[in-house]
Amino acid sequence: MLRRRKRKKQLPEAPERAHIESLSHEGRGVARLEGKTVFIEGALPGEEVMFKYVAQQKRYDEGVAVEVLEASPDRVEPRCPHFGVCGGCSLQHMHPAKQILAKQQIMLDHFKHIGGGIVPKEIVEPLTGDLWGYRRKARMGAKFVAKKESVLVGFREKRSGFLADLNQCDVLHPAVGQKITALRELIAGLSIYSRLPQIEVAMGDDVVALVFRHLEPLSSADLGQLADFGKANGIHIYLQPKGPDSIHLLWPEESTLSYRLPEYDLEMLFKPSDFTQVNSSINQKMISRAIEWLDPQPQERVLDLFCGLGNFTLPLARKSEHVVGVEGEDQLVERGRENANHNGLTNVEFYGADLSKEPHEQPWFGSGFDKILLDPPRSGAFDIVKYLPKFGASKIVYVSCNPATLARDAEVLVNEGYKLKKAGVMDMFPHTTHVESIALFEKAK
Repeated sequence: MLRRRKRKKQLPEAPERAHIESLSHEGRGVARLEGKTVFIEGALPGEEVMFKYVAQQKRYDEGVAVEVLEASPDRVEPRCPHFGVCGGCSLQHMHPAKQILAKQQIMLDHFKHIGGGIVPKEIVEPLTGDLWGYRRKARMGAKFVAKKESVLVGFREKRSGFLADLNQCDVLHPAVGQKITALRELIAGLSIYSRLPQIEVAMGDDVVALVFRHLEPLSSADLGQLADFGKANGIHIYLQPKGPDSIHLLWPEESTLSYRLPEYDLEMLFKPSDFTQVNSSINQKMISRAIEWLDPQPQERVLDLFCGLGNFTLPLARKSEHVVGVEGEDQLVERGRENANHNGLTNVEFYGADLSKEPHEQPWFGSGFDKILLDPPRSGAFDIVKYLPKFGASKIVYVSCNPATLARDAEVLVNEGYKLKKAGVMDMFPHTTHVESIALFEKAK
């Protein structure tokens, strides 16, 4: 017997009125209509808005604000002409000072609901920096759209897999963000304009680099156009015909990407595909705060987990007797060693290890450490954090890009005899809902 296919429920077409009670962790206004929660994009707490439904689920509905009847005092005019279409930013309509406070509340909410009700003894002042042109690392999509007869370059639309039709990006560094139109025209003029899906942005203090991913070979004319674009705009051009290992320099003949940490007299070298923090001003403040909280002493051994290319490891080595950095990506382990040599540091070791696996057989595991720092990916450090008390460290600093996994892991540390002394947020990604945070744990006496 054939079953009838269930018809998709038709969404109401007429706008409806709603009072916004709060802000969700995704940056949407939260309203209640007839006992059901509605998440409304583009709405702020305290506002009266007219909204249209974009989805209806069993437990909640989703909408987008089409008119603000009573505006919140926290509302500001979005700077970017593409706000509301591009999915890169969600909070440009909210005053930046209120954005970071909302992120702080998200962190505290996660400690409460996921971390078993943990409350930091001290909530520190948020770290803030540049609001615009701050982003130095990004991956932009590129696509020829036949209907538009145009190449698009940039980020995805909200609630869509399609690229947004952008001409600029105000959160990208101006060296790239104000050249979106020029990049569209450049790709449109190549013979393989429809086979170039991605541009990687990587910036150091002195060098802007773009990595063009291409699925078919470039002609000699294509190579000339790309090199000419680099010369005209002062941008180093890299090509990527296959995986990350295939990345190579097209123009100029030599290129060195680096950023400086002047407080520690360090220069950090990196490759275009390496992970680096997107916001250089916040990165420097973050390192300073982490080291201030950890307070490494000249006679102490320090462990840096998920150390990357040594962003925290080498500054710690300036203050400690010995530092061990552990990282899962072999490429970054090698980069860490290169950076130690480049800066003349001999009191630091780098090891490669999968930190999601049993660590007892690792050569660095048997030694005790006085202090520990960890900066894991979004998935957190649940698999390794339960072993940290075995090292006997008096202090642990946890840098997090996901408050949910920070809270989860914090509960483990607290249950193992540590106290959450301090916590705060850092505005690494202004105008987005991304929450970067830092927490200090001290061993209970």
